[in-house]
Amino acid sequence: MVPSSPTASIAAEPVRVVRFALDGDVPAAHAGLLVRDDARPFALVGRWAGASAIVGSAPVRIADAQRDDVLALLDEQPVVAGAVPDGFVGGGWFGGLGYGLGRRLEPRLGAAPPAPVGERRPVAMLAYYDHLLRRDADGGWWFEALWAEARADALTARRAELAARVAAGVGGPRPVRTSAWRATPSVAGHARAVQACRERIAEGDLFQANLALRLRADLDGDAVDLLARGVEALAPDRAAWLAGPDGAIASLSPELFLTRHGDVVRSAPIKGTRPRPAEDDDAAEALRAELAASEKDRAENVMIVDLMRNDLGRVCEPGTVAVTALAEVRPHAGVWHLVSEVTGRRRVGVGDGALVAAAFPPGSVTGAPKLAAMDTISTLESVARQAFCGAIGFASPTAGLELSVAIRTFECAEGRAWLDVGGGIVADSDPDAEAAECLAKAHPLLMAIGAELADDVGAAGAPATTIPAPLRLGARPVPRPDAARGVFETILVLDGVAVAVEEHVERLHRAAVELYGVEVPDAVAALVRHTALEQAASCRVRVLLDARGDVGLQVAPLPEPGDGTLRLAPVAAPGGLGDRKWRDRRLIDALDAAVAPALALLVDLDGGVLETTRSNVLAVLDDALVTPPLDGRVLPGVTRAAALDLARALGFAVVERPLALGELAAADAVLTSGALRGLEVVTHLGSQDLPRIPDRVRTLVERFPPLR
Repeated sequence: MVPSSPTASIAAEPVRVVRFALDGDVPAAHAGLLVRDDARPFALVGRWAGASAIVGSAPVRIADAQRDDVLALLDEQPVVAGAVPDGFVGGGWFGGLGYGLGRRLEPRLGAAPPAPVGERRPVAMLAYYDHLLRRDADGGWWFEALWAEARADALTARRAELAARVAAGVGGPRPVRTSAWRATPSVAGHARAVQACRERIAEGDLFQANLALRLRADLDGDAVDLLARGVEALAPDRAAWLAGPDGAIASLSPELFLTRHGDVVRSAPIKGTRPRPAEDDDAAEALRAELAASEKDRAENVMIVDLMRNDLGRVCEPGTVAVTALAEVRPHAGVWHLVSEVTGRRRVGVGDGALVAAAFPPGSVTGAPKLAAMDTISTLESVARQAFCGAIGFASPTAGLELSVAIRTFECAEGRAWLDVGGGIVADSDPDAEAAECLAKAHPLLMAIGAELADDVGAAGAPATTIPAPLRLGARPVPRPDAARGVFETILVLDGVAVAVEEHVERLHRAAVELYGVEVPDAVAALVRHTALEQAASCRVRVLLDARGDVGLQVAPLPEPGDGTLRLAPVAAPGGLGDRKWRDRRLIDALDAAVAPALALLVDLDGGVLETTRSNVLAVLDDALVTPPLDGRVLPGVTRAAALDLARALGFAVVERPLALGELAAADAVLTSGALRGLEVVTHLGSQDLPRIPDRVRTLVERFPPLR
């Protein structure tokens, strides 16, 4: 195999188009298997550029998702000399644009929910390929290249290597197994999010928002085999597989986001769904007729068509944007969909990057108005969208632009897989029906790969009265903490000694690397110790880090001691605040102000305890000290870790697992842990007075020392 180089340049001199017919009959569904072990492989299967499959690997340039303007890269293409044969693709930028890219395009948007540990992906997977394999609509295979003389030897070698693979065949996909799939939030929790969205619609914040839940499972196997099995079973129009060091995507999408062929731009948004049972033609026809007659679904579809007309109108010649199909019922994998089409002619000087920027993320998976819908999504969804609801496809100097909407998409990393499914919410949406629709969309996908939902996924959750509704804090949602504003650590100083300074600085360093790609200077810990020694009394030192990597210190008095009471007021915060200490305190301050004089206790949409706005939470249940796991939704507290160590030394069983709000109310004791206050005893939970703590727990609290 010829290795790729992430720093190689796209050919500066004009390239010529080259293609060779190949011998072999590898089916389209198995196309990705040809390059499964190569560097940065991809496969597009279905109806891409008139081909039945397009396959590539070993790119000559790889985008840096953190630093590059990935949309501008779409216009960095070589000049093509000579005529281009019909159907020729040859190469270009191939990959995926994650939903989170929308925040780079629109800085007014609120931040996303936290991404769980193990499910954090770059905002784009994009690379430039100067050669590929194409399977035409008749089943013939071709090697195609954008040929530059500087790459002649490498391309000649690749042609021979790939031709041999096609001739030899690939066999079938390898076995893939998953555990039973579980939902976050539960169906009942998703219904609560839908109800909160309806209330915002009723208040006039927006007309429609697309809300999703996440299904996840352990994965034994590879994403390319998921793709092969899914395509064999479902034959979606816009299937795709991408793989790289950060994980892989296997998309079985039916939906076209954007194409540009010449100057003609087209989008085909989907909005409106009914099941399409393959085993019962009468039932399928009845559901088709039901969808065709649904005023609600048609209204949703028309709203998105209007949004797409507006998006394309920003980059197309005036008077050229037209609706060429409106709310047509079309069959797709296991479902009926309402599909529309909007076309236009791009303005002179508008490149592919500008086309995508004008319409991204796709309107069918955001809502209307788009910004208000995206803010609502950020507030009410429990996990950060990754590839889901972004776009997958290519920008080519010969074949134009083609992108799918990244729905029906399995995302895979580190032995796990997840699948986001959702639907459009409008004023008269039924919360339970919307939750059921999510599972209906997932069902044919899981069946196709031989997987199934856990038995209790569709079961009702805790009674709604035990879980607070997400707070409405003004006409526009108070945004989640904005990472661009930086992070911080607060360190306790006692008698001139900075407590646990190494642990705090190490946590700050991890945040700096993961969020901003910078490192905290080695001297910071020593600087904090020196600052602590200079103080005549006990105090707190706050270490501030901004997105550029600049570090500052602030010294402040310790908080006034309390009166011995600690009241917690549960507040639903879908997904929590994440595992950082954010300098952006707007949401935290708003939550505490809403429940004052209590302290806000954050719980998820299923009543799972997360943390307070300033501390971790621990509950004594029988002989065990139970605390929520460090799954990316809560801060990995330095004081929490020390408290767990002391509890073990005192003979407590320490359990890190999901902790339900109902369990908290029935616990022998509830504690919080934080750097400045150590371990505190919770005396009130909502309107409930908690019992006096047992002596054994009091010993734990009294023996807990400041960390040194």
